[in-house]
Amino acid sequence: MLQRIQVRNPWKSIFKPWEEADPWLFAACIALTIFGGVMIRSVEINQGLIDWWRHWVTGAVGLFLAIIISRCRYQTLIEWKWPIYILINLSLIAVRFIGTTGLGAQRWINIGGFYLQPSEFAKVGMIVTLAALLHDKTVPTVGNMLRMLAIMAVPWGLIFAEPNLGTSLVFGAITMGMFYWGNVNPGWLILLFSPLISVLLNNLSTPIWVAWVVIAGIIAWRTLPWPWLGTFGTVLVNVVSGQVGQLFWNVLKDYQKMRLTGFLNPEKDPLGSGYHLIQSRIAIGAGELKGRGLFQGTQTQLNFIPEQHTDFIFSAIGEELGFIGCICVLFVFWLICFRLVTIAQTANDNFGSLLAIGVLSMLIFQVFVNIGMNIGLAPVTGIPLPFLSYGNASLLSNFLGLGLVEAVASQRQRKKRWN
Repeated sequence: MLQRIQVRNPWKSIFKPWEEADPWLFAACIALTIFGGVMIRSVEINQGLIDWWRHWVTGAVGLFLAIIISRCRYQTLIEWKWPIYILINLSLIAVRFIGTTGLGAQRWINIGGFYLQPSEFAKVGMIVTLAALLHDKTVPTVGNMLRMLAIMAVPWGLIFAEPNLGTSLVFGAITMGMFYWGNVNPGWLILLFSPLISVLLNNLSTPIWVAWVVIAGIIAWRTLPWPWLGTFGTVLVNVVSGQVGQLFWNVLKDYQKMRLTGFLNPEKDPLGSGYHLIQSRIAIGAGELKGRGLFQGTQTQLNFIPEQHTDFIFSAIGEELGFIGCICVLFVFWLICFRLVTIAQTANDNFGSLLAIGVLSMLIFQVFVNIGMNIGLAPVTGIPLPFLSYGNASLLSNFLGLGLVEAVASQRQRKKRWN
């Protein structure tokens, strides 16, 4: 009898370790990074800069790191949660002493000509720390939640003091998303935000603010383990927050108030706080359905929009590629979010599931806020558009998060691979 001779495929042995990885997630992130370099090139074509090339090089380094991380056993990070937490705090403290200042903030550390931004990597470190703290708690208690908030408050406070409002907001989004996925009572999450809501509402309408204080009290009564004490404390905190917020608002100068509320009516200060928003809306509107064409946008090519290669890259997409280009970008982001949710649902353990949700919360919040400020629905906060905006530290941190999620995906059972 003739024996069948099996020919070994060398390519199969090379790619076998990544069989269970999520190819769609990898492909979507790589596509956005390549496209981001193209748009950065379009923005800077008349300035002789090479940020587009640096974006691709950083993306290649990030992809290499993500591939390596995806082959690691992510469960070992549980044992490293405190060293990681200490490291991110030490790096944030180092910024206060040896950091360089730019754009009115001290956020970067210069290492051999490479400007490292610890706050970006702190986001990934915080995801690992929170996932490790939450993974073994079936139903977290109020005490557990408050302890985790206290742990998160240290790096958050250091980042806020840089000052870096955008990244501090991302920290809040990561925490809320992971708390929700970790079975923290949704009512408690609402109560966490209630003082901030009181500050905003008391400055807009007193009757609405009073109604909100009552609603917060009802939520506290229904969800907290000590109804009377919890309700009293919630109402007291919201009343004090509203009054302090009103006092703080009255102390602010007119130009400071305009920075916070300029996105509601940017025409009030068209050459100051509203300039970015007005020019960005003009650019996106000028693109109409199909856009003016790559490298053909007037607002983009004539540099009407400052920082367009970073925070306002979406306006360049809108002008040069139009509504169709914007929808395609949003579809790719939707695909990334869909794959992250799928991985979270099919992960082998709670720790892996929480890692995926943490990365999802980080990315989706940045997408919503960045695009919101580009179209005039959110204030300018300095939050980059993931994988598209120029920023070495931001891009690397996104790829580190991608590597963690792919590690979770790679270790799923084969039968769950395409669920």
